[in-house]
Amino acid sequence: MKSWSIGVFGLVALTAIVASTFVSREAMVGVGIAASAAVGIGWPHFLGVPAKKTLAAVIGLAGAGSAVTAAYLPAPGFLEGTPAFIAVGVMAVFVVQLVRGTGQAQRLESTLGCCAGVLLNCLGAGWIAGARFNGVKEMVLVAGLSAAVALMVGIIRWPDRIVAPLGVVMAGLMGPLAGLVFSDIAVLPAALVGVVVGSVLVSFRRMTTLRRGRLNIPAAVGMGVAPVWAVGALVYFIDKLLIY
Repeated sequence: MKSWSIGVFGLVALTAIVASTFVSREAMVGVGIAASAAVGIGWPHFLGVPAKKTLAAVIGLAGAGSAVTAAYLPAPGFLEGTPAFIAVGVMAVFVVQLVRGTGQAQRLESTLGCCAGVLLNCLGAGWIAGARFNGVKEMVLVAGLSAAVALMVGIIRWPDRIVAPLGVVMAGLMGPLAGLVFSDIAVLPAALVGVVVGSVLVSFRRMTTLRRGRLNIPAAVGMGVAPVWAVGALVYFIDKLLIY
C-alpha cells in the first residue's frame, strides 16, 4: 500500500476515538478495543517479525485491558491498571520468545519491537481517562483537531525535512485556535498539546519513510492507528498537570 494510506487510516481512527468520547462510556470501550486490536494485529506486520499471530494477541489484549480498566476504574486513578497491563504484556512477549527457542530469527528485533508495541497500545487508554477527567472533554477535542492537522500535513508527499517542522507548527497553531473556538482552555496548555501531539505523529511518519518494502493492509492500519492511539496518555497528563 502507499505510504499516504497510513495517514488516512490514522484520520479515521482519530475521528472514531474523539467521537466516542462524546457518546458514552460503552462507545469509548468499544472503540478502544477496536483500536487495540488494530495495533495488535498490524504492529508485528509492520515490524516484519515472526510469530505474528501470537504477538498480535499479546499486544492487542494488553491494550484492550488497559482501555477497559481506564473506563471503569474510579477517579482519580483512571490509569492505575495501565502499568500492570504493560508489565504483563512485556513479560508475555519474553515468554513467547522463550517458547520459540534459541537460534530463532529476529529474536532481538521481535522482543524490543513488540515490547514497544505493548507500551504504545496501553498508553491509548489515556484518551478514555482524559474524557473522564472532571467530565470535561474539551481538551480531547483540542488534541484531536491538532492531531488531525498533523496527520493531514503528513499525507503531503514532501520530504521529511519540510513536513516534520510544518506538521509541528501547524498542530501547535491549531491547538490554541481550537481552544479559543470550542472551549475556554488557556493558550499555553492548548499550544503545548498541539506541539507535543504533532511532534509524536510526525516522528512516526519518519519511521514509515525509513522502512523498506511495501506495506500490506494490516501493517498500514496498525501503523496508522498506533501513534494516534498512543498520544492519548500525553493528552491526559498535560490536561491533568496544566489545567486541573
